[in-house]
Amino acid sequence: MTALAPHGIPGHLVGFVEALRARGIPVGPSETVDAGHVLAALDLLDREMVREGLACALLRRPGHRPTYDGLFDLWFPAAVGDRTALDGDVEIPRDADGTVDIDALRRLLADLLAQDTAIADAGTQALAGQLVEQLGQYRSANGPSYSSYQALREVSPETLVAAITAAMLAGVPDPDEFTTEVARRTARQRTAAFRSLVEAETRRRTAERVGKQRVTSYGVPRQADEVDFLRASEAELTQLRRGVHRLARLLASRLAARRRRSRRGEIDLRKTLRASMSTGGVPIDLVTRKPRPGRPELVILCDVSGSVAGFSQFTLLLVSALREQFSRVRIFAFVDSTDEVTHFFDPGADLAAAMGRMMAESALIRYDGHSDYGNAIRTFTENWEHTVSARTSLLVLGDARNNYRDPNLAELAALVDTAKHAYWLNPEQTGQWGTGDSAADAYGRVIEMYECRNAKQLTAVVAGLLPV
Repeated sequence: MTALAPHGIPGHLVGFVEALRARGIPVGPSETVDAGHVLAALDLLDREMVREGLACALLRRPGHRPTYDGLFDLWFPAAVGDRTALDGDVEIPRDADGTVDIDALRRLLADLLAQDTAIADAGTQALAGQLVEQLGQYRSANGPSYSSYQALREVSPETLVAAITAAMLAGVPDPDEFTTEVARRTARQRTAAFRSLVEAETRRRTAERVGKQRVTSYGVPRQADEVDFLRASEAELTQLRRGVHRLARLLASRLAARRRRSRRGEIDLRKTLRASMSTGGVPIDLVTRKPRPGRPELVILCDVSGSVAGFSQFTLLLVSALREQFSRVRIFAFVDSTDEVTHFFDPGADLAAAMGRMMAESALIRYDGHSDYGNAIRTFTENWEHTVSARTSLLVLGDARNNYRDPNLAELAALVDTAKHAYWLNPEQTGQWGTGDSAADAYGRVIEMYECRNAKQLTAVVAGLLPV
């Protein structure tokens, strides 16, 4: 265990809870008290039991687990300091001159990962620690530091899948194709798990040197809704897409609440003053204007070039899931010219498949990543200007990077003047607007532009902007 807080284990637990809250995981006083009871009941020497027990007490959603595990490894590390003694006499093989024998080390690792208890085995975990200590250490300006990339660079466990698979099938007479594929997938999972062990050990050693808070800022996975669209990996984008319907339900409930409040109507000052004549001019009874409920129309103009693909796809999926909140939704996509893609997002359609069909079947959208916002606005105005009216909310999605081409501000301004509402959602941070080939500062003078770098920001912005 690492050094405890001044108030012992309870203080250490409170610090861990504060770290969870700082990373967006909601943990209240009741969950913290439950976690204290868990620690009192469990064997603190069984680290994995403590991990699972605290997770049951503190977490509310499965999506919080990656962030939780990253913080748990920092606050409840598997060891303190160097881990040079390996259980079961497992040692990193060396040549006669004392240098690490990489070929022998690779064979040793393949043999360990071929065992059924590979990742849970103490020898494998200690080997990960030895790799970080002896191969991952380097000198920096501030003293010794550690790198998981450097520790694994020469060992390259991903290239051992074939050797691990062969070792797993060694005792199986005449394995069929299914058995071989199962063994191969198991080998991939074990090599990935071993890489995770090395990365966790690297974070542990680095945290001892520079502090947990600093490692948390870059070494702990973020919540899915805090991942930048422009930097998200494919796995993170997949996780975001899975949460689209949950966000859509949340936004739909907010819109419904706003519509209920709007039915009360605004105060009609003239009628209120007339009614006050019976009370000597004292306005006792307020008279309100009868609202005229009606769902608005929505027109979306969306950049689907490679630079903003993740943002555009997620936003389109989100708005498509909200389409029942509008009387009509028209979706137009562009890279350098515009095409209507509304029919790909029919109600009940598979939204992920719709994105693929849109890119494959649209004749006017060229997925080459060279955006031309000016020409896209021009082709939209020429062919579909009539879709924007005084009842329309216009939503533009894109980073406004126009590759130094004409931004066509005049035609965009005409659309903004015609629409009831017009907003631009930009996935780049505000500090980058107007830099390089970005025309965001110019467009921002014509249309209201909002920063939407992640799902959390996007949800907040959309919830505030969607009309009722």
